[in-house]
Formats: sequence, structure tokens, C-alpha cells
Amino acid sequence: IKTFPRIPGEGSRNYPGSGSSVMLPLDHRDNFQKVEVMVCGGSSIGALEAARKGRFLEGLRSCGRMVITGNNNKWEMEYMPKPRLLHDMLILPTGNILIINGAKHGCAGYENARNASLEPYLYSPNKKLGKRFTMLKSTKIARMYHSSATLLSDGRVLVAGGNPHGRYIFHNVAYPTELRLQAFVPHYMESRYHNWRPSNMTIYGGGGRHAIGYGKEFRVEFFLEKRMQNNEVGFSAYAPPFTTHSFAMNQRMLKLRCKSLDRKGGGWVVAVLEAPPSPNVAPSGYYLLTVVNGGIPSMSQWVQFAHA
Repeated sequence: IKTFPRIPGEGSRNYPGSGSSVMLPLDHRDNFQKVEVMVCGGSSIGALEAARKGRFLEGLRSCGRMVITGNNNKWEMEYMPKPRLLHDMLILPTGNILIINGAKHGCAGYENARNASLEPYLYSPNKKLGKRFTMLKSTKIARMYHSSATLLSDGRVLVAGGNPHGRYIFHNVAYPTELRLQAFVPHYMESRYHNWRPSNMTIYGGGGRHAIGYGKEFRVEFFLEKRMQNNEVGFSAYAPPFTTHSFAMNQRMLKLRCKSLDRKGGGWVVAVLEAPPSPNVAPSGYYLLTVVNGGIPSMSQWVQFAHA
């Protein structure tokens, strides 16, 4: 049993404080041994009691990152552009984190939050401290309590829900029950990147059950018109989350080892990849495999990792 240090600062990050968290991508370059988590936002001390009296306290801006493997476990703190709670944190195919949905004041529960967070944030884990957050284009639809988000195989993010009431209420309230769906379209899907986007991916590998065994090699063939200069072609396997109440269960991304990358004729490329080494790294199941050309991802295809 390992006891980690308390995250610095005051406030609450679990329900009804409802901050959010993510495990940053795991990487083959350290044999998937470095595991780092990030926790962002939440509610101020006393937010629930205050909300019940009609006062909505400002949420938390702080985020904490900590490597939970090894023996040097300490929090690195940084700050979002604005306070946030009730939000979702999704890993994009690039390895960056999308922070979307939520509110700026109050806490979770019926009628307990105000001031919707309409601007998503993009968090770039590998940039320097203080340069990691970017504010993105604002939505016009509030997504607060009971909202959700998940990554789609084409690279978009499906955003849905939002009901801060005990029943479905559509009129005469600050935040009506929300039944509309939206797709958030990241910048990497813009048409100006189409020539760099890997396409027509096919996965070869696995036995009769079509599962790829742990540690086994498998082939991926795809079309690549232009390779980004001074950037490598990477491969990620992503387990999409089951999301509720700002908590993304099952979400993880693995950056896979590429053992060879060979260009064939006419823009076709064949890569030999290595599956994750064990179910400790990648629990048995289905993952979205993505080719990333210098920050521009392909459409993803499903792949299954299991004992084979």
C-alpha cells in the first residue's frame, strides 16, 4: 500500500466538488513504466452549503500533476485560465488533453452551479510550465451537471447532455435541460491538413479470434501523401472512456513501439508495430489505433489486445 502526498491547496475535487482527472499517455520508450496523473479544478470549501443558501462560490483553477510510479511522488501545480468544475478531460489522438464542459461557480447536484464554462481548454503536457493551456473557441450551449463527452474514431469529440434539475425542465430557468448533441472539431481536422493526414489504414495481425497477443508484432498499412518535416510518424492505442459526473472510467492511451516503417510505391506505407507487453499496461479489450503524422491524426480503427 502506497500513501501519496495530499494535493496542495484548499477545496474539494471529488463529488460534489467534481473536479476531473486523467492519466497522461503511457509510452513505449520507458516500457510504459512511468505513470502520471493529472487532477484539475473542483469546488471551494463550503460550496455545497453555500449553494443551498443561494450563494455560488468560485471554483478552483488549480491543477496538480504527479508521477505515481517510483519513489519521488510529489505534486507539480499549475493553473487553468479560469476556475472550473463539472468538466470532462479527454485524451486526444495527439496526446494533448481536451478540457470541456462544466461551470465556474458552485458545485455538483441539482441547482447547485452557475456561470457555465463555455470555452474548452487544450492542455499540452509536453510544453513548458506556464505555456501548456490554450483557450479554444467558445460554445453557445451550457454543459453543466449531467453532461458528458467522448472521443470519436474520426477525431471529433461528441458532447452531450446537461441537466442541473431534478426533472427535465426546458423553460424559465437559467440552464434548461439540454437534449442537443454537438461535435467539437479539433484544429487538426481542418482541410489545410488533409495532405498530411494518414488515410486508408488497414490492420493485419491476430489469430482466428482476430485479437493481437501481448508483446506480439502486427502490421499496419496506410496511405500518406506528405510526411511532416522534422516530425516522426507515431502510433497510439486509445481506450475510450465511460464518462459520468466528470469521471472518465477506463480511459488510457498508449504510444506504441514502431519496429519498422517502410514506404511502398504510390504513397503507401507499411509499419510493423509491437503490441503492449501485458494486461497490466493495457487491460484486455478494444482500442482505437491511430497513426499520427507530426500532430495530424488519421481516422482510427479498432484493434483488440488480449492473450492469444
